[in-house]
Amino acid sequence: MRPKKTRWVKCSAAQRLFKPQTKSSSSKQVIVLSLDEFEAIRLLDYEGLSQIQTAERMHVHRSTISRIATSAWEKVTQALVEIKTLKIEGGCCKFIKGDCHEQK
Repeated sequence: MRPKKTRWVKCSAAQRLFKPQTKSSSSKQVIVLSLDEFEAIRLLDYEGLSQIQTAERMHVHRSTISRIATSAWEKVTQALVEIKTLKIEGGCCKFIKGDCHEQK
């Protein structure tokens, strides 16, 4: 298997845990969204960038962004529909200095 290329992200996911306010057993199950998945959907959906612009910001190929975003959307959707906890952590990332909310 080919090693993953380092992805550049602006947002630290420190303290990012989204937990449903329910006592169902499914809410105790955790879905992990990697930092690069979080950054991809932040840039695409929150900042409204194209896949090409997102790929340039994260220093990866456009097709990689497509795969990362698809995986992220599937995880977020699963967490919402199945009432599961969503935790953002991990991934092969390096951080860009700056606040992730400053460009919006």
